[in-house]
Amino acid sequence: MAQAHTGAVFNKPGFDLVGNYTYAFLGDGCLMEGISSEACSLAGHLQLGNLIAVWDDNHITIDGDTNQAFTEDVVKRYESYGWQVLTVGDGENDLEGIEAALKAAQEVKDKPTLIKLTTIIGYGSKLQGTHSVHGSPLKADDIKQLKTKFGFNPEESFAVPQQVYDLCHQASARGAAAEEEWNQLFAKYSEQYKAEAADLVRRQTGDLPEGWEKSLPVYTPADAAVASRKLSEIVLQKIYEAIPELIGGSADLTGSNLTRWKGAIDFQPPATGLGDYSGRYIRYGVREHGMGAIMNGLAAYGTLLPYGGTFLNFVSYAAGAVRLSALSQVRTIWVATHDSIGLGEDGPTHQPIETLAHFRALPNFMVWRPADGNETSAAYYVALTSKHTSSLLALSRQNLPQLEGSTIDKAAKGGYVLHEVEGADITLVSTGSEVCIAIDAVKELAEKHNLKTRVVSIPCFEVFDAQSREYRLSVLPDGIPSLSIEVMSTMGWERYTHEQFGLNRFGASGAYKDVYKKFEFTPEGIAKRAVATVDFWKDVPNIRSPINRAFQQLI
Repeated sequence: MAQAHTGAVFNKPGFDLVGNYTYAFLGDGCLMEGISSEACSLAGHLQLGNLIAVWDDNHITIDGDTNQAFTEDVVKRYESYGWQVLTVGDGENDLEGIEAALKAAQEVKDKPTLIKLTTIIGYGSKLQGTHSVHGSPLKADDIKQLKTKFGFNPEESFAVPQQVYDLCHQASARGAAAEEEWNQLFAKYSEQYKAEAADLVRRQTGDLPEGWEKSLPVYTPADAAVASRKLSEIVLQKIYEAIPELIGGSADLTGSNLTRWKGAIDFQPPATGLGDYSGRYIRYGVREHGMGAIMNGLAAYGTLLPYGGTFLNFVSYAAGAVRLSALSQVRTIWVATHDSIGLGEDGPTHQPIETLAHFRALPNFMVWRPADGNETSAAYYVALTSKHTSSLLALSRQNLPQLEGSTIDKAAKGGYVLHEVEGADITLVSTGSEVCIAIDAVKELAEKHNLKTRVVSIPCFEVFDAQSREYRLSVLPDGIPSLSIEVMSTMGWERYTHEQFGLNRFGASGAYKDVYKKFEFTPEGIAKRAVATVDFWKDVPNIRSPINRAFQQLI
């Protein structure tokens, strides 16, 4: 997909700059995983003739022969996806057949190709054709007989024949010549298409266009209350022209995620009449896991910056791909809307409880839950400028007011003091749609309980943790008890607050205001727990901030 789009954008008559094939090597297990069905179904629809997959068809997985669990007709399945399927029956010896299949795959331009390469696992060893050779080293006597069988000296180890060196050097020389030929082509291209050449070079550095951040919207308390999913849409609408490598989509929830800017062209095969390969909006269908893996590939290609939309609870379907994003240090962005019990009548099946705790626990992954427009802009700013970290933006369905004291610069630190008061009795710490309720609780606590209250917003744990200890202690200081407020699992909040108010159970179906009231996420409900927190901690001398715990200092 990345090659098709990049080629459609940058290739010109006489300048076929971007025309590579993408090869995947896979086994029986790969074809059993649901993610391969999601991705390969979409690849067939998209007519990706540049994609060639080689299936090592050896009928063995860790448990043994595939006849125990995998007996479908894979060829027919892939043909039904719209793939070309080629077969090479002797994967051990038929080198000419393998080469012919690869060339035949390259000739078909409107279909991806699956090459069924039938092999014998552990070929030549005493254990060939069995699962015993799948993950275990061969024994010494087996290695010796194997070397003898294939004409090697059985007494030598790690010996590389000169012929192998020579063949590798020849391949390197061919590659160097091909690269030089491409460099010369690009030099001529740069003379005729200076802007496009400069853009292609810039994209590969990971740097964004200069001044793009000036497109980010800024809000004041006088602005209308807006759902953060809508605030996200406004950001995308503002920045898509400034960041031409931005490419996005949704897993069949475009109208709910609000991920498509006005006038966007869909990424589709031109033959369908639905769009073209230069389009920057991807219709992923109901394929969350496939979408996550595809975003990883788009990011790894080096010319695109991908985002994808779904409901926050459904990101869990893609957890394997999200984890690989973090491990691979690629830049992807999940636009995860309907982020709490505030989504309303869809109820517990759709209402995330454990989801943020799960993804906050993932190393090198930023989870943002913005409370208003400025925090949403800050989340996008940090996500887009973090070259080696992926991000998730948890966004509300319900409208949120623009908060007094929020700014992009403050929110970009991951956490900040939203409301300060001298001689505070308690600090309320919150994220997203609960921050405005915490602000309302300030008045409730003052008028009915004579308590002075600070309010802290922490839209992103990972970014807040990266700040200096001095800054974090200025936000969450010693001497003041603290209470976190978030309508989902409290797991993880003990790192920041003394007490936690959350939802450690499944939600409920109903209008969002009714559901919030049921679980007491109201100014009165927060005030009740804040009073209990103050009463519990009032006799504790020298209250230490959780930031001051020994292991917290090691972050």
